[in-house]
Amino acid sequence: MKIKTTLLVLTLVLAGVTNLSAQRGFFMPPGVKTMDIPFEYNNNFIVIPMVVNGRLPMRFIFDTGAGHTLFLKKELSPILDLKYERTFQVLGSDLSKPLTAYLVKGVRFDLPEKLNAPKEDILVLDEDLFRFEEYSGIEVHGILSGNIFSRYIYKINYDKGVITLYDRAFFDPKILKGYTQFPLEVYREKPYFYTKLTMAADSTAEIKLLMDTGASMPLLLFADTHPMLKPPANAIPASIGQGLGGDIEGFTGRVKALEIGKFQQQNIVTYFQVLDTIVDSLAANKRNGVVGNGLLNRYNIILDYHSEQAWLKPSKRFKEEFVFDRSGIGVILTGEFLDTYVVHHILPGSPAAEADIRKGDTILRVGRKPTRWMTLTGLVHRFQGKPGKLLKIIVERNGQKLTKEIVLRDLI
Repeated sequence: MKIKTTLLVLTLVLAGVTNLSAQRGFFMPPGVKTMDIPFEYNNNFIVIPMVVNGRLPMRFIFDTGAGHTLFLKKELSPILDLKYERTFQVLGSDLSKPLTAYLVKGVRFDLPEKLNAPKEDILVLDEDLFRFEEYSGIEVHGILSGNIFSRYIYKINYDKGVITLYDRAFFDPKILKGYTQFPLEVYREKPYFYTKLTMAADSTAEIKLLMDTGASMPLLLFADTHPMLKPPANAIPASIGQGLGGDIEGFTGRVKALEIGKFQQQNIVTYFQVLDTIVDSLAANKRNGVVGNGLLNRYNIILDYHSEQAWLKPSKRFKEEFVFDRSGIGVILTGEFLDTYVVHHILPGSPAAEADIRKGDTILRVGRKPTRWMTLTGLVHRFQGKPGKLLKIIVERNGQKLTKEIVLRDLI
C-alpha cells in the first residue's frame, strides 16, 4: 500500500520535465504482427525483465502513469555506460526538498529474442528514493513508461501475465470480441478517463482519473479537487505513503461505487490525499485521482493511444472483495538479504496498537511460521485474514522477545 504514493508523487513532479526527447519506444522485428511479453505480477505491480545497453538484465515496473522512463540504481551507471548529458533539479513531494535527476540519451532496452527499444531517453535518479525492496519485497531497477509500447495497440492480460502488442496496420477487430469500449484522453502520453464515482447513496460525482499500472492500490482521490471527494466520516487518519519528502499523511476509507465503461466496482478501498493537489496544480492537466492495479487487475485491458480508446473485459478477479489490512501493522524489509521484517507504522486504535506492538519492533514469527520463511505478500495476506481470527505474533524489541496476541477486525 505505501509504496505507490511514492511512485505517484515522483511521477507528478517529473511531469514538469517536459523538454526531453519524445519516447521512441519498442520495435517488433520486421514482418511480425503481434508479440507476447510475459510479466511477473507481484504485490500488484507489473514487472518486466529486460537487458539494458546489452550488458545487464534488469527488472522494470511497467507504469502507464509515468511520463518518463526512470533508472533508480545510479551506482550501476558506469557498468551500463550511462553518460549524463544534463542535470535536472526537481522538487520532492513537499515542494521544498530539491532532488537531482540526470538525463541519459540513446539507451538501448532489449527483451531478448523478442523486441528492442534502440534509443531511449531516460532519467537517472541521484538517489533511489523508491526503496522498492523495503516496501514491497520486489527487486526493481527502474520504472518503464507506458508510452514505450504506444506505437502499437497493446493488451494487458492480468489473467495470463502477458502484455500483447499488435501492429495496428494488421489489427483484427475480432480480438475485441467480448470487450467493452470506452474513451480515453491521452495527455503527455498518459491515459486518463472520465467516470462516475458514488461516494455514498446520495453523493455522486463526475471525475477524471489517471489509469496507472504503476500504482498498487485500487483508488486514490485528491480530496480538494472536488467538493464531494472528502474522506467519509468513518475513514481513518493514516500515513498513506512514503513520499520524496517523507511520510505522506491522509485518510483511508471506502467509496460506494466506481464506474469504468459499463462496469461497476463497489465498496472500494480508497486513499484520500491533500498534498498531491498542490503538486497537481503544476501539471496543467487537472484530474481527481488515480486508478491503480488493485482495481485495474479486475479487467483485461486493451489500449490504443493513437485513437484514444480502451477496451475492457472482466478478468477472473472481477468479483473479488476489496480487502484492507485488519491488523494495523505496516512493515518494511531490512537487512543485508531483505529477510528481516520491521514494523514501520502502527495504526492508532488498531488491534496491533491495543496489543502494544510498536514501530521499530522486529517481527520474528506469526502463528507457527517464522517470518524468515515468508514473503512480504504472504505476511500481508495473514494480516488481511478473516475478522475474528486470533494471531499470535512474536516480536523482538531491544534484544527481548515478546509475545503479542491480536484479533483481526475490519478497520474501515
